[in-house]
Amino acid sequence: MSLVLEIEFLTGVCRASRGPGSNAPDWPPQPDRVFSALVSAWGVRGEAPVERAALEWLEGQPPPVIHASGHNPRTAPDVFVPPNDLRASKATKTYLKVLPDRRPRQPRRFPATRPDDPKVELVWPDAPDAGTVDALNAIAGCVGYLGHSASLARCRFVPGETRGSHLGKQRARRRVYPGRLIELEEAHRARPSRPEIRPGAPVFAEHAPLPETATEWLVLEAVSGEVPDIRASALVGRLLRQTLMAGYRRVGRGDAIPEIVSGHAPDGTPTRHPHLAIAPMAFVGSPHGDGRVLGFAVVPPSGEALHRIDGFRAAFEVLAPFRADVQRRVLTLQGPPLRKPLELAPAAEHGDRLRSLRPDPYLDGSRRWATVTPIVLDRHLKRKEDTEVRELVARACQHAGLPRPDIDRIRVGKHSAVKGAPPARPLAGEPPWTRWKLPRSLESRQLVHAVIEFERSVGGPVLIGAGRFNGLGLCRGAGN
Repeated sequence: MSLVLEIEFLTGVCRASRGPGSNAPDWPPQPDRVFSALVSAWGVRGEAPVERAALEWLEGQPPPVIHASGHNPRTAPDVFVPPNDLRASKATKTYLKVLPDRRPRQPRRFPATRPDDPKVELVWPDAPDAGTVDALNAIAGCVGYLGHSASLARCRFVPGETRGSHLGKQRARRRVYPGRLIELEEAHRARPSRPEIRPGAPVFAEHAPLPETATEWLVLEAVSGEVPDIRASALVGRLLRQTLMAGYRRVGRGDAIPEIVSGHAPDGTPTRHPHLAIAPMAFVGSPHGDGRVLGFAVVPPSGEALHRIDGFRAAFEVLAPFRADVQRRVLTLQGPPLRKPLELAPAAEHGDRLRSLRPDPYLDGSRRWATVTPIVLDRHLKRKEDTEVRELVARACQHAGLPRPDIDRIRVGKHSAVKGAPPARPLAGEPPWTRWKLPRSLESRQLVHAVIEFERSVGGPVLIGAGRFNGLGLCRGAGN
């Protein structure tokens, strides 16, 4: 017998943001949001031990199936509101800011949506004993809203089958887990007036086999600092890899960094197996593209998933603590080639992020691919003829696990076919800094842009050449 939590939005509107910094409404409401509301109600009720035990039972359950209708998002204009808290200070101007006409205003948005049906159901596969259900219902009866305080709601737990068969079935995006209750308690103790609640963990399809070409990217958006020119992206990619390896050392796993992360076998030699690549995410492929780098992506080999890599999540989380000011985890990169620290944070959910930060153009199947960053040829040229260059590009495709293209269907040159991508070599009269910056081992190799046409559609990522694991030879689908 299953356990069903019925939620009804009494005003017919759900006011909640999908995630930190997102302007999209959170529909349907996610399990971590619902659990936080239950914990808040439990605290208001006096934190009864029997009710705590019920919440601990609930946090140990698998993510529920969500039954919810379609919805119509409402516009969310900027609203200028005073901040909730002012920093303590003895300065006179700080006290003056308390006065109504002196209080500063900051822009905020309050995303909202009107569901086709105001009722939502969260369904867990197993129901607890009657005492636990009664305790959960006592808590649910004290939940007055879900999301924004104006998002009035009614909640109740019902053991048995779902009543929302007419509603669409959806998979949870975020979940609760054992220990989530303690996290919320600690957040409240640290700041009782306004606890800083970080979102629950994302839900991965851990039991669903990945297709051979499926690739999950971790896109990190630049949120602060000076982002280097795309021509230095290979050096930044190497720095990011070194930083991830430092994360393994910080969690006590410096002697067990997987080959797929380090790119090296246990004896220190370069691995012969595919491993993580770091790719720049730049403003290219648009009529107004200028090549600006907006972030970097951690790209696992085809068929792999980052959350399955041993120790990767722990290493990333120790490097990227949660920051309340941006409501996201933030990883700080420092060291050459950066002149100043560069802060990177996981990009918003796919539908909310900038188009240039979406991996689709680099993953969607296509017969024709064009380089955004130039290919580093695998060896020095002997004759320096166009035919030899095209042969090396064809071999580079094979080395990367791609089908070998016909060399007559490869075009090579100094310029990229992707709007906004810089040329492989400086133009006449340009300053030295316009050269691509390469790792020392590749500095003497030739760079070339290419358009490659395969016999059949090929799924991405298409990263080829000697510098492909540092973001060189990054290709973008150019149609069929």
